Amino acid sequence: MKQIKNPAPFITISACLLLCTGFACSAQSSKQFLLALSKRDHTLSIVDASTLQVLGRVPVGDDPHEVIASSDGKTAYVSIYGGGSLHTINVIDLVAQKRLDDIDTKPLLGPHGLAFVNNKVWFTAEGSKTIGRYDPLTKAIDWAMGTGQDRTHMIYVTNNAKKIYTTNVASGTVSILQDTPVQRGNFAPSKNAPNGQPNGNMPPPPANFQPPVNGGQRENREQTLITVSHGSEGFDVSADSSELWTASAEDGKIYIINLSAKKLAATIDAKVNGANRLKFTPDGRMVFISSLGSGNLAVFDAKTHKPIKQINTGHGAAGIIMQPDNTRAYIACTADNYIAVIDLKTLEITNKIDAGGEPDGLAWAIQ
Repeated sequence: MKQIKNPAPFITISACLLLCTGFACSAQSSKQFLLALSKRDHTLSIVDASTLQVLGRVPVGDDPHEVIASSDGKTAYVSIYGGGSLHTINVIDLVAQKRLDDIDTKPLLGPHGLAFVNNKVWFTAEGSKTIGRYDPLTKAIDWAMGTGQDRTHMIYVTNNAKKIYTTNVASGTVSILQDTPVQRGNFAPSKNAPNGQPNGNMPPPPANFQPPVNGGQRENREQTLITVSHGSEGFDVSADSSELWTASAEDGKIYIINLSAKKLAATIDAKVNGANRLKFTPDGRMVFISSLGSGNLAVFDAKTHKPIKQINTGHGAAGIIMQPDNTRAYIACTADNYIAVIDLKTLEITNKIDAGGEPDGLAWAIQ
């Protein structure tokens, strides 16, 4: 019998095969779900992205509008809007498919737009003209900032949370809130303060006070307002973060903002009257705009700004979400009580999902 003098190569190959198989299994083990709100049924539907089957429906509040998932895909947050008068964000356990304790946003009213960044929930509070941030660990709102604008509605937060963008529908503006940390004061006397006291009538610090190193820093954001048009609601930021596109329901135009220059760069007379939501495809090539007025989904070339196609989705469409692998788009056809599934290669409707009456807000969850 022939002896194998050096079995190490065989062991190495076997180990590599086992390791590769392990990685493959790990890669395939992630689960993806479409989350869809029904405004009529007051439910959140959890849809298996591979089969497009509804796995469960979880009851939510009386006027659900937007939904977002946590980074681990295990928790969803649903804004209960009430036209700017309510003050609740529902929390949903997506694994157990049950509703947890609500977040009370008071005194911030009318939570609507949502984002989940840096393990925190960012939201607009339209009724209070404010943006807020909720920390799930401390179960508290740990930051808020007013915009001073009417109907601060949708929100986008960059991955590093350094910039926040919102549309202010009734004011016809876009807010850019940029993180600009400032030094904490070291109780230096103000030139105009009486009696040499810092900050006017405030008393001096105690004798044993030690100021923070380098003065310390506090969170501070400076707002830049860019005028677009009244009715500008849905918006999105390009994949390279260079542009923000928003569409106006009132004049049907698309407004393109240069984010580095912080100014309006272009306007497209797209004639998307009743425009509701706007989304870039994951590859950045196309922009989809839904319309509650016509039901036609407008598709534009992100580079040339030229129209590509009009897709009839029914009698009125709202929420849009893109599948991260750039294969499909999902459109909430509110007036027709279904979600249209669109193939991003053919730009044709390939399926329809029953996620309850009057579907609206959509989100993606990856576990």
